[in-house]
Amino acid sequence: MRLSAAILSSAFVIIAVTVGLSDRGVVARARQNAPNILFIQADDLGYGDLSAYGQSRFQTPELDRIAARGIRFTHYYAGSTVCAPSRTALMTGQHTGHAWIRGNGEIPLRDQDVTMAMVLKNAGYRTAVIGKWGLGGPGTTGQPDRKGFEYSFGFLDHRHAHRQFTDHLFRNASRVATDVANDYVNDLFTAETRAFIEREDAKPFFVYLNYTVPHAELRLPAAAEKTAAGRFPEPKPFMNPKADAVPTGWADVSIGYRSQPAPRGVFAGMIERMDRDIGSLVDAIRARGLENRTLVLFASDNGPHQEGGADPVFFKSSGGLRGIKRDLYEGGIRVPMIAQWVGTIPAGTVSDQPWAHWDMLPTLAELAGATAPAGVDGRTMVRALKAEARVQHDPMYWEFHERGFQQAVRMGDWKGVRLKKDAPLELYNLAADPAETTDVAAVRPDVVKQMETYLATARTDSERWPVK
Repeated sequence: MRLSAAILSSAFVIIAVTVGLSDRGVVARARQNAPNILFIQADDLGYGDLSAYGQSRFQTPELDRIAARGIRFTHYYAGSTVCAPSRTALMTGQHTGHAWIRGNGEIPLRDQDVTMAMVLKNAGYRTAVIGKWGLGGPGTTGQPDRKGFEYSFGFLDHRHAHRQFTDHLFRNASRVATDVANDYVNDLFTAETRAFIEREDAKPFFVYLNYTVPHAELRLPAAAEKTAAGRFPEPKPFMNPKADAVPTGWADVSIGYRSQPAPRGVFAGMIERMDRDIGSLVDAIRARGLENRTLVLFASDNGPHQEGGADPVFFKSSGGLRGIKRDLYEGGIRVPMIAQWVGTIPAGTVSDQPWAHWDMLPTLAELAGATAPAGVDGRTMVRALKAEARVQHDPMYWEFHERGFQQAVRMGDWKGVRLKKDAPLELYNLAADPAETTDVAAVRPDVVKQMETYLATARTDSERWPVK
């Protein structure tokens, strides 16, 4: 399904990065020095949900091919263990100890929150967010066009994004009708992205593509569902008495996840379909002769979920790591990260460089010849991305509030986890114990003390997410 004829009907304006520099000068500099950027993010895809990371029950050949032609990171981290704060960290370069959004909810970014898209647009890029946004609905300060995106198409609300079929989406914050019976939203996202990439334009592009795969609800188009049914043993059919109900509104949560009856098969089929579609986008880039000028990145927003019939145990979705979504153990926050930039990133590279979502803004800013906003927590990882050098990373910090106040910190190979306010810090050596099975806090009080010193200043207070 291609709904792309009117995608790029509006004009785009280049904003000069230096006072007095002409628009033409901005374009020329961007064309000479900066790559096109396609950043693809999956929704609740676990560390072990790609075959390049050990998935054996199904294969992801296109993403594996991207990894084989570029670099695969084994110690990359999401911004949080749930969606909204993770995506906020990615967009703003701030970890959850400083970011405005530190938990799930329909809370928009503020006027003062500078995003990756704003930085890249000011550096001469044409910018688009396609798929799930979730950081500001229509009329809010977080509306995509107010955060640097010249074009947007998809879901603006997290709850609406639970639907793989819907009667409407949003284009440039305006509601557009879709066919709830036939329009599989991720197919639409692929078509929109391809059209944006294929548009002739002197400016480089930045596309932030957010699939809603494999987040529950677990649904496929009818023909694909038939193929998925019976593929794996299902402990019992997933039963939702409202599975065929159509939401009455974009915020309708009353019908729950409308997963189809064979959730294991559908789960695998959703990821395989996304993999196929990502391959088609890479092919489109190659067909335009842009392969050597385009950086393709793929990651997930957090660890695997277990709602809507999803079975992270059966698929070993955490890849042998401890925990899943909503955990601050590795399985909840360590995610796949692969990158391809033909001719710049050496093919077949595997890197254990630790880095995280909040590093992406300064990294892409450097590649664009731009300057990251002051005060971001991230640091540029360009040399690690290009496999030129290992970068010494500052301590990494996460906090989470849905189960009371929880914290995690990584310092070198050491990982600390605090499960509630004032609880003792658990300590794990990730080099020796990546599955975090043995708490060694009692035998390494020196490391615990170092972490506690860091944690005392790692965050600022948040009125919306208080420590309790």
